[in-house]
Amino acid sequence: MSESLSSEMEAIWREELSPFLAEREQRRKKAVGNIVVGTGLGVAAGITAAAILLAFGLFPFALFALIGLPVAGGAVGSAKFNELKKEVKLGLLGKLAEASDMRYSLQPAEPARFDVFREHGLLPNSDRRSFEDHFIGERHRSVFELYEAKLEEKRRSKNRTYWVTVFRGLLVRIEFPRTVEGVTVITRDKGFFNMFEGWGRKTFGSKKLERVGLVDPKFEKIFEVYSTDQVMSRYLLTPTFMERLLALETAVEGKKVRAAFDDRQGGGELLIAVETGNLFEPGSLFKPLDDEERVRTLLEEIDLVTGMLDLMVRPPELGENVLADQS
Repeated sequence: MSESLSSEMEAIWREELSPFLAEREQRRKKAVGNIVVGTGLGVAAGITAAAILLAFGLFPFALFALIGLPVAGGAVGSAKFNELKKEVKLGLLGKLAEASDMRYSLQPAEPARFDVFREHGLLPNSDRRSFEDHFIGERHRSVFELYEAKLEEKRRSKNRTYWVTVFRGLLVRIEFPRTVEGVTVITRDKGFFNMFEGWGRKTFGSKKLERVGLVDPKFEKIFEVYSTDQVMSRYLLTPTFMERLLALETAVEGKKVRAAFDDRQGGGELLIAVETGNLFEPGSLFKPLDDEERVRTLLEEIDLVTGMLDLMVRPPELGENVLADQS
């Protein structure tokens, strides 16, 4: 492994991950072979069926056979391939998460606070949704959950119906270590379009939220803030917190981070949504499994997660102006 990795991770690679991958290499080769054979048989069947159908002048059916049968053959052949991919993903991410004091599962049993994310306007409307890659743990005595969400909207044109991805990224729930009362929502500034949504107030669920002005004009240009409690919102939205929220986008290589503080759990809760690519994938199984690069990539993404959480909940360091906007 790379010299930049810790001695602990070197040991995990050598003693656990490398043997885990090596044991599955023969299954990988066989699974890839099944795809090749399945696709090849599908191509042969497609060509034969298309030739027969063309002889009867059935061009649309011939085209369908020529395209559909190879796809079907590949799909049948990929069953073991997909099964192995899930097994490898769970094994690698489970062990890497454990090394970072987290627990991992392929999917959340219940996507934490998803309806609350929607209620507070942190996510767009969608007609289809899927969730994967669930992490749970604790950082700086703050319990958190994190998972990936993909939201799609059905759209129609004159000739067809199709799906558009309207959100793909991370949803995070953190038991925030500071007192939270009421609801404070931090969304992106829409500039000119603010006038169409009502400049001064919003309603989320049954709560009416008033617009909050931010002290720093830098943040005022980027975010819109609404809250049920003006005093509490200023207590929460310190310059340090807002800087960290912006830094989070860079940390996870994402965009359009937005957040909400909510007191409904009886304590302090921080919800964060940030758009990212599809993270936490084990890499191509068309390449040998026992490859340190696939582990290094996953480890880098897990480090992004832990770094993001540390960024949001770690105690302020000497020199950080945490309470500057509470005077």
